[in-house]
Amino acid sequence: MPGEESERVDRRVEQLRAGSRNGGRVGVTYKYFGAPDGATAARVPISMRPEELGGDELGMNGMFTKIKPETMAAMVLTGIEGVPLHKVPPLELVVLHPDYAVVKLPMTVVDPLRGIGEEAVGAAAFIWSTVPDRGGPRDAFNVYQLLHEWQDFSHRLHEAGHQPYCLVWP
Repeated sequence: MPGEESERVDRRVEQLRAGSRNGGRVGVTYKYFGAPDGATAARVPISMRPEELGGDELGMNGMFTKIKPETMAAMVLTGIEGVPLHKVPPLELVVLHPDYAVVKLPMTVVDPLRGIGEEAVGAAAFIWSTVPDRGGPRDAFNVYQLLHEWQDFSHRLHEAGHQPYCLVWP
């Protein structure tokens, strides 16, 4: 049944995204990386052991973090673009495997970071630290550091002509 298959996929994505919510898995790891297209991104997770997970197209091992892609998108868009949390665009599923998922982040998540200065990064970090009911770091300085890492990531993606992706695995 097509509806049944779709429901199963939705349930599996939710399990992968759950982290410690809803009694889901604990210790989900996220690897952000760049690739020119979804087909290339889909080939990245050749192994589920972090130390073997080179292979990202940027050649810099991407970025490993515990910060969910949904949270990362919200931090950038609410802080820098002033987008309300409920308007943050959804992620696009590229691969759903029993052991991992690969998602594509909207370009709107990395683009705004390239052209802004120190003051704007600081303001965005402060704004995010005051947003109620959010996941991710609450301390403005930690958000500030994370946004700086993402600023660097954004420049690297742009120079390589790549899009942002995230590999999610427990």
